[in-house]
Amino acid sequence: MARRRKLYTNARLLDPATGLDVKGALLTEGDRIVDLGPKLATSSSFAGDTEIIDCQGHCLCPGLIDMHVWLREPGAEHQETIATGARAAAAGGITSVVAMPNTDPVIDEVALVEFIARRAADTAVVRVLPAAAVTRGTKGEEMTELGLLAQAGAVAFTDGDRAIANARLMRRALSYASTFDLLLMQHCEEPSLAKGGVMNEGEVAARLGLAGIPAIAETILLERDIRLLEVTNGRLHASHLSTRDSFDAVRRAKLRGLRITAGAAPHNFSLNEYDVGDYRTFAKVKPPLRVEEDRKAVVDAIADGTIDVISSAHAPQDPESKRLPFAQAEFGIIGLETLLPLTLELYHNGSVPLLKLLACLTCNPAKLLKLESGRLAPGAPADLLVFDLDTPWRVDEKKFRSKAKNSPYDGRRVQGHALRTVVGGETVFQRKREG
Repeated sequence: MARRRKLYTNARLLDPATGLDVKGALLTEGDRIVDLGPKLATSSSFAGDTEIIDCQGHCLCPGLIDMHVWLREPGAEHQETIATGARAAAAGGITSVVAMPNTDPVIDEVALVEFIARRAADTAVVRVLPAAAVTRGTKGEEMTELGLLAQAGAVAFTDGDRAIANARLMRRALSYASTFDLLLMQHCEEPSLAKGGVMNEGEVAARLGLAGIPAIAETILLERDIRLLEVTNGRLHASHLSTRDSFDAVRRAKLRGLRITAGAAPHNFSLNEYDVGDYRTFAKVKPPLRVEEDRKAVVDAIADGTIDVISSAHAPQDPESKRLPFAQAEFGIIGLETLLPLTLELYHNGSVPLLKLLACLTCNPAKLLKLESGRLAPGAPADLLVFDLDTPWRVDEKKFRSKAKNSPYDGRRVQGHALRTVVGGETVFQRKREG
């Protein structure tokens, strides 16, 4: 039987919620943090049943929280399951994932929210938090019972990768959600402008002969929702923005005191439209990979705090869905196991300070979702990540725990990876030493 008290020694303690960055130790008992700090490392008052875990100078921070993950269960278990997605998340240092409702059937009823929770309790090694659909069947026509779904355990509401195009319905949803202080997450893409598009509209798309998705499709819908936010006092999270104009719109909205937050995915700050190359379907994603100027704008928005959350947008696809002509291939990139190293690239190249990056992966999403986790503090859940900040390695799709392999990063040189992932005080992933 596992010993309940565990002391993590010789660690670089990083807590973005408080700005903590100090060498020290952290003590857990059961599923909670008991104490932490530099003085704890030299204490000799621990009982003999305390397990000592030497972090060997590596970083120890709150476990990562990924707000945007497709787990495909129920309905498409050949692509991913709650169990396999959770194992991939643990290997990436992620202790909590928000599961998108775009399943078959769609998560739009109380019984289905409860199914996700039960299935996760039975099979997942990390916390799986269900998001429920804003509209029935994510068809954008009829609003779901947001209040009842929240009572059943839904932590947020979204139609996933489908924009809520009906302005009247979106206004009603924001207004109703504000009554219960619920979070709505929107995929900002005006459908009639994006219809038929498969990559970023521009010179590269024209050269490849592919239909484009214009940048204004994102900004127009975002600007509309900001206007609706003004009259409803709701809470809106703009998921995975990708253009300079969108970030400018969010900045203006925040200055006006509106309750809006913004997210970004690693592929939108680590890749650009040229990575589509000669019709690489693994680089087909929504929103699409943009021009280099927009990629840089994503980095700037993270650095200045316009972007609050970085999430993987993990969208597993089977080989048959990607081994098609580019126009017919499905959208999506997997990202649970590359979220941390791709984000750390912005630290290693000097673009964003380490604690600011970690805030986008820990305390910021925790605050939006009203979670206890995301911080290192006595009484907080013992959801922890020990990670190597500097060691270089190559991404190898063959080693992914995910069922899917649709990653454009195979062979990419990165630095840093998860060494130990702890959920509720128990280690759910520990990296084996190579060699």
